[in-house]
Amino acid sequence: MQVSVESTGNLERRVILSLPMGDVDDQVGGRLREMARTARIKGFRPGKVPTKVIEQRYGGQVRAEIVDGLLRQGMDQAVRENELRVAGAPQITQDAEAGEGELKYVASLELVPDFGDLDMAKLEIVRNTSEVSDADIERMLENLRQQRASWTKVERAAKTGDMANLETASILDGTRMPAEGFEKSSTVLGSGSMYPEVETAIAGMQPGEEKTIDVTLPADWHMPQFAGKTVTSTFKLVDVAEQVLPEVDAAFIRSFGVKSGDLEQFKTEIRSNLERELKGALMNRLRREVGEQLVAAYQHVELPPRLVESEARVLLANATEQARRQGQQVGAGIEAFQEAGRKRVLVALLVGEVARRNALRLEQNRLNETMRLIASTYEQPEQVIALYRNDPQLMQGLQNRVMEEQVIDWIAERAQHTEQAIGFQEAIGQ
Repeated sequence: MQVSVESTGNLERRVILSLPMGDVDDQVGGRLREMARTARIKGFRPGKVPTKVIEQRYGGQVRAEIVDGLLRQGMDQAVRENELRVAGAPQITQDAEAGEGELKYVASLELVPDFGDLDMAKLEIVRNTSEVSDADIERMLENLRQQRASWTKVERAAKTGDMANLETASILDGTRMPAEGFEKSSTVLGSGSMYPEVETAIAGMQPGEEKTIDVTLPADWHMPQFAGKTVTSTFKLVDVAEQVLPEVDAAFIRSFGVKSGDLEQFKTEIRSNLERELKGALMNRLRREVGEQLVAAYQHVELPPRLVESEARVLLANATEQARRQGQQVGAGIEAFQEAGRKRVLVALLVGEVARRNALRLEQNRLNETMRLIASTYEQPEQVIALYRNDPQLMQGLQNRVMEEQVIDWIAERAQHTEQAIGFQEAIGQ
């Protein structure tokens, strides 16, 4: 195999790999002969399957595997001999202009930039701290009661907190929607699920009462042809139901898996769950803080253009999917995500470089602790742990996450940092 490397930019390289066809054929033939000795194919005795039959059935797959292995060897050789530090996955294409008797492939690589001095002591980090209070536990207990609430119909005017069951018909640009009959819907007044002017109009209405109001649709309405226009809607309040909260008794507590039904034990488990949530939220805040400081300190560094482009496309795809779920459209192209993509790539490369230069290694204890914390949120934790241990892809994702958190902590500890106490609700973003 012949391997050569060409520079196509400051952070870009072109690797040319030439594979002699004869070498590939020899390896393919050897692999097929090995398979013929053990292959079990209907109509043939074990070990007596003709090589032609093996080739017809497995030849394409075997050839692809052989070529893939040789290309990996060639890429490893190019990286090792030229001391290349590759950023992202290479793009490998077959060259149609290969010489006689050879297969030729071209790999496009991007390299990790030279960050120069990495002095984390220059960074100024604000590290948030928080703790779970008794008030936070009581608030969560109330939320759980809300989740298990029931509704009872009442014969009175609707007010905030009530469930209002409605029949609605609207007119927009002279068109009635729906064309016939009414749309049935329900809303909890005060929840913000409907426009404020609608909720204001419904509050105080009696069951059976109708009211007509005008509502101006927002400029980013999911149907662009109607954005910013005024719709005239008629609401009929079919009935009203008020919320009935369950008592926090033994039966209620057992419904959440606390077999004893004991309130203090229930509160202890709530505290544990909130502390786990808080730990994750504080790490996310620290990750953002460290990321912002790294970007500010190393924004001048040139980055691999294709890697930035790829990250911007991921961000665009995520935004598009989120907008679709909300019945909206993104209304922006990939250019709008270039800067965010650049920042993400910069932070990811810097975190990797800090780990490499300081020989940081994944801490197995931290990995196991994180895995146990994740598993504890499920009814059968041991099965979740087994799932991670038996799924290499899932485990690799977890290892990457834990390693990133290790490096973030390492950076924060060595930076100039101050601690700032915040409340639980602020910490988790509520």
